[in-house]
Amino acid sequence: MITLDLTLPDAHYPIHIGRHLLAQVDLLKPHLPIPSVAIVTNTTIAPLYLELLEQALRSAGVACRSIVLPDGESYKTWDTLNLIFDALLAGNCERKTTLIALGGGVIGDMTGFAAACYQRGAPFIQIPTTLLAQVDSSVGGKTAINHPLGKNMIGAFYQPRAVIADMALLDTLPDRELSAGLAEVIKYGLLGDAAFLGWLESHIEQLRARDPDSLQYAVKRCCEMKADIVGQDEKESGVRALLNLGHTFGHAIEAGLGYGEWLHGEAVAAGMVLAAATSHELGWLSEADVERVVRLIERAGLPVKAPNLGPAEWLRHMGHDKKVEQGKLRFVLLKQLGQAVISSDVGPEILQRVLTGGHITA
Repeated sequence: MITLDLTLPDAHYPIHIGRHLLAQVDLLKPHLPIPSVAIVTNTTIAPLYLELLEQALRSAGVACRSIVLPDGESYKTWDTLNLIFDALLAGNCERKTTLIALGGGVIGDMTGFAAACYQRGAPFIQIPTTLLAQVDSSVGGKTAINHPLGKNMIGAFYQPRAVIADMALLDTLPDRELSAGLAEVIKYGLLGDAAFLGWLESHIEQLRARDPDSLQYAVKRCCEMKADIVGQDEKESGVRALLNLGHTFGHAIEAGLGYGEWLHGEAVAAGMVLAAATSHELGWLSEADVERVVRLIERAGLPVKAPNLGPAEWLRHMGHDKKVEQGKLRFVLLKQLGQAVISSDVGPEILQRVLTGGHITA
């Protein structure tokens, strides 16, 4: 097991990475103010792992309540969030009852947001069950639900007490979900670590084949980078925004198609290609650089062409991006591979070329 630490001005918590950690209650108990938890999961994960976690906790004297939600991005809504509150209130759960998120990014985001709101702040722990959640969404305390006009537009910054990344949980992850997680892994290489990007190019087949050592190294490196960035900028007022590489385009794809049509990682993958194409239009990346990005994303089993939303629809959805300032779009782009920057210098003619170019489906 590898343990990383994320240190913030008002919070400090461990990120445990290893295999078969789910039943190791000694990793959880130090973070429970009282021996009572509410496990939030979904209909896909519950049959696989909920009983194992419940039995481990109960054998250690911890009272458990479980809340099983429907699975999918389309359920990341107020109505589903209220199901968590309904269960907590019906169970007379106290402010010190710890919420445990057992699931992917949707469950992690909603559980964290519920914890931030319940009695004005209850503790919570992340146990991510997807690669995407292990390398990205479970770390850093960004919690939210979606709105029809924009993804993750309603939420809170609220840090977990611990993150338990059990690599064994990836054994049951569908191949499509694994590839979606690889999009976020590739993102880290592109935005800030050219050496890691090169390592990914050499190991992408091993990652898709679920080689345990390769997966653990990728999760470790991504969590190291995110912990460092979040430690510098918890509330995304500066450098943390770089973690949104590909997301301005990607979130527009998700909203434009209807949440759940494309997986988040698939939309981010196509979004990163569009970000690379925009960087090329600005003279920062060469055609060879863009092709290198496209090739790696293809090898990860991900889409490299975005759906044709139409320029007006693209702009409408990107206008709801959280990086918009004073009505002006800001993009995370690439000065070079391994170095991301935030830019508001993308003129309408450049954006028009990118959104009607070869990286958009006909």
